[in-house]
Amino acid sequence: MNQLDFKGRTAIVTGGMQGIGAAIVKRLEQSGAKVKIWDLEGSPKVDASDRKAVEHATSQALSDLGRIDILVNNAGIAGKNVPTVDYPTEEWDRVLRVNLTSQFLCCRAVAPHMVKAGYGRIVNIASIAGKEGNPNAVAYSASKAGVISLTKSLGKELAQSGVLVNCVTPAAAKTAIFDQMTETHIQYMRSKIPMGRFVQVEEIAALVCWLASADCSFSTGAVFDISGGRATY
Repeated sequence: MNQLDFKGRTAIVTGGMQGIGAAIVKRLEQSGAKVKIWDLEGSPKVDASDRKAVEHATSQALSDLGRIDILVNNAGIAGKNVPTVDYPTEEWDRVLRVNLTSQFLCCRAVAPHMVKAGYGRIVNIASIAGKEGNPNAVAYSASKAGVISLTKSLGKELAQSGVLVNCVTPAAAKTAIFDQMTETHIQYMRSKIPMGRFVQVEEIAALVCWLASADCSFSTGAVFDISGGRATY
């Protein structure tokens, strides 16, 4: 593993207890960062889709860490795999709340402190589905498209503040989120990847951690593909 210099840096990773989030936490910590995990698992629990919980966790993180240099918005769910016309409205609300509203709430709570400090890196986890729209995954696809637009909007707003905001659009990684998907949908996703395999969580972590580093200094409001050749733009 290539080492990045995160000595003295502090980070928050949502959904950091497993999968992509855990790989990001591991790489940040191995490179010297102090990391707080916001997740419904572990202790303390933090519901990133709840405004009051996020605001409380932000205050606690500032108290414990002194400042917040890095925010990685990773928490997310897959939702159901059914046609759009049959998609339950309550499931739509749930997926949008967890995948998109949570990222808005975390950015809203943390970004002002980064701006005040004159430095920050925000990395949002989107998906190739947010670019292409996967069939039978309307809520997931729409939520990840929203993450891309959130990234572009906030990146422009903070472009001269020292706070950079970027997102990554991975192809599917074989994590616990697969348990929420049908086998047909899993095979569909793999068939769309020219490299013929799923992305590894460590590969996503490597890209995310570069975007979270000081080495990333002139990219903001940008979308970074890590899809094994699937992305066409």
